[in-house]
Amino acid sequence: MKKKFISMLLAAALAASLAAGCGNGTDNGNGANENAADTGNNDNGNTDTGNGTAENDGALVDKVEGSVYYLNFKPEQAQQWKDLAQEYSTETGIPVTIETAASGTYESTLKSEMAKSEAPTLFQVNGPAGLASWKDYCYDLKDSAVYKNLKSDDFALISDDGQVQGVAYVIETYGLIYNKDIIDDYCEMDGAKIKDVSEINSFAKLKEVADDMQAKRDELGIKGVFASAGMDSSSDWRFKTHLANMPIYFEYEDEKVGTTDAIKGTYLDAYKNIWDLYITDSTVEPTMISGMTGEDAAAEFAMGEAVFYQNGTWAYKDITGNDVDDDDMGMLPIYIGVGDEANQGLCTGSENYWCVNKNASEDDIAATLNFLEWVVTSDRGRQVFRDEMGFVTPFTTFTEEYMPENPLVAAANEYIDSGKTSVPWVFSTIPSEGWKNGVGSALLEYAQGTGDWEAVKKAFVDGWASEYSAVNQ
Repeated sequence: MKKKFISMLLAAALAASLAAGCGNGTDNGNGANENAADTGNNDNGNTDTGNGTAENDGALVDKVEGSVYYLNFKPEQAQQWKDLAQEYSTETGIPVTIETAASGTYESTLKSEMAKSEAPTLFQVNGPAGLASWKDYCYDLKDSAVYKNLKSDDFALISDDGQVQGVAYVIETYGLIYNKDIIDDYCEMDGAKIKDVSEINSFAKLKEVADDMQAKRDELGIKGVFASAGMDSSSDWRFKTHLANMPIYFEYEDEKVGTTDAIKGTYLDAYKNIWDLYITDSTVEPTMISGMTGEDAAAEFAMGEAVFYQNGTWAYKDITGNDVDDDDMGMLPIYIGVGDEANQGLCTGSENYWCVNKNASEDDIAATLNFLEWVVTSDRGRQVFRDEMGFVTPFTTFTEEYMPENPLVAAANEYIDSGKTSVPWVFSTIPSEGWKNGVGSALLEYAQGTGDWEAVKKAFVDGWASEYSAVNQ
């Protein structure tokens, strides 16, 4: 397996080409078109075939008699996928079934579904580590339209012998979403630690400001500085995966590696510092987080009850249309007190790679490939990605008119345009879901006072080694 981890510079360059100007829906398309011209003929010979039409789609599917079964990874897009599949089936006559695994259960659900006679024809892996368990099930996509429309091989999982085993279909960014209006109010207060949000460019400054705002929460009209760090399955991934990305990334940078069979835990004290801040300057007491959900955190931010909310560009649809205006949404990097913080950007990458089940029948494989082509080339497929799912994609077919309007994407672009160094999603190298669950349980026990930080370290370091060994036997 080639190492397909996006480097810092590559993450910035590609994110810029994918998402430039997405927040305003105007000049972003020019950037996308230029990028398509530049990367349409990349080192794998990809070309832009993105002018697919309904008429052309119909001609393709006339030759297909199979069906499609997609096991979707993202619960937040479950209904949109069902609706889109129904439209495709109505248009083409090809049956498309969409099932969505509950949050945090995708791997176990996939194992169960793959054991059935009617197994998924289309499934997902989260990157190289996830692919390790499923590489023997992956159809070679090198001749598929979905791969030929990919901007770059950096968004494909390619084996050592050249087989295209997976293709990323969405590029996302996460950090600390913040409420500009509340921060502006704070900056006007006597004794405020900053005069402008741009001064928050390190963990030390973030903590200083957060502690002061927490002390003044009644004056600010908030329940807490950080939205609740819920640790149920709808929310815990934000901390056992996305937040854990930070100490892993900085350790990889030190060691000059892209993956490891044994993490050292060099920056776990920094991980502790940011976790302590989240659960102390919060809308709820640390003892309450076991019962708090992702919806709770989104609602707290959307209703102006919290200043910061760790999440990503995909969270926009959950918070827009409430008390926080689009113009008042911004995003900061997740600072943990490590590295060149003044030049640190947001976390950009993907953990969503489509794979086609090579064990499906020829007809079902053909139907699945045609469905994917329709999704990324048809007007309707691209409209749903843009308007309903809010995806920024790595496909050349998503030109100006198919870019989403999202203030969080616009915020991400500002960091890229200013030359900040994007943090890649190295959490795709985490050895297993079991490792994440072990870390999550230890984080919760520490927060509740029923465990100590040494247990978190043990889950992080010892758990990594044992889970890596189990997965790679």
